[in-house]
Amino acid sequence: MLENPLAKRTAIAAAIGAVIAIPLPFVGPLVGAIVGGGIGYFTANQR
Repeated sequence: MLENPLAKRTAIAAAIGAVIAIPLPFVGPLVGAIVGGGIGYFTANQR
């Protein structure tokens, strides 16, 4: 579905961030997805 490796890594990191943030009451899944996507994007660009 995602041919671009940067987009694939960012989407995976955003999904992981959203799942991890669900049980935390002060961080919602949307914020977790944004943070996870940002981390995935910046770590993929470092390579």
